[in-house]
Amino acid sequence: MIPTWLHWISVLSLLAGALSALVIAIDEKRDPQHMWIMNIVWPAVALFAHVLALWGYFTYGKLAAHSRAHPAMERGEEMPSKTQTPFPAMVAKGAAHCGSGCALGDIIAEWLAFAVPANAVWFGWQSLFAEKIFAVWILDFILAFLFGVAFQYFTIKPMRDLSPVQGLVQAVKADALSLTAWQVGMYGFMAVAHFWIFKHVLGVKLEVPTPEFWFMMQIAMLCGFATSYPVNWWLIRKGVKEKM
Repeated sequence: MIPTWLHWISVLSLLAGALSALVIAIDEKRDPQHMWIMNIVWPAVALFAHVLALWGYFTYGKLAAHSRAHPAMERGEEMPSKTQTPFPAMVAKGAAHCGSGCALGDIIAEWLAFAVPANAVWFGWQSLFAEKIFAVWILDFILAFLFGVAFQYFTIKPMRDLSPVQGLVQAVKADALSLTAWQVGMYGFMAVAHFWIFKHVLGVKLEVPTPEFWFMMQIAMLCGFATSYPVNWWLIRKGVKEKM
C-alpha cells in the first residue's frame, strides 16, 4: 500500500514542477531567450527540477535573454551568458539542455505505451521481455534521442552557422553520449523504484497514471542529470558541445 505521506509529497512535487514551468514560461513571454529553443528547454527542465530550475533560470538563464544578448552583440561583445556564467554552471546548462529533450521524450513515450499497450509489444514486451518496463525504455530512448538531437540541432546550427546536414551531424555527436549517460541514471533509479521500493517494499505496482510514478520520474531525471554532468563537462571541454 502506498503511504499517504508519499502520495501527498508526490502531488505537491508535481504541482511545484508545473508552477515553476509556468513562472518561467510567463517570464520568457515577457523577456524571451536569445535562442528560441531555450524557451522550451527551461520550462521542460522545471517540470522535474522545479526550485532548482527556477534558481538556474533566474541566476544564469536570464543572462541569455534576448534583451541582454542583442545589445552586447551589437557592440561586438560576447553575450553575458558567455562572460558571466562560470564553467560548472555552463556544464549544468548543457546537461539540462539534454535533459529537457529526454524529459519530453520520456513523458510522451510513457503515456503512449500506457494508452496503447501495443507500442510496448512492438518493442519486445511479451516476446523479449516479461516486464513491460524494459520495452517502454526502448521507446523512451528513441523518442528522447529524437528530441535531444532536435534541441541540439537548433542550438548548434545557428551558433556555428552550419548547413542543415552539418548541423544534424554535429547535433548527433553532441547528444549521443550525453543522452545515453542521462538515460542510464534515469533508468537506474526507475529500476530501483519499480522493482524494489514499490514492488518489494510497498507491495504495489508503480503505474503511469499515478502521482507517485511521475514523482519517481522527477527524481529519476535528477539522477540522469547527475550521471550526464561529467559527460557534458568532457564534451564542452573538447568543443563537441557549445558553451551555454
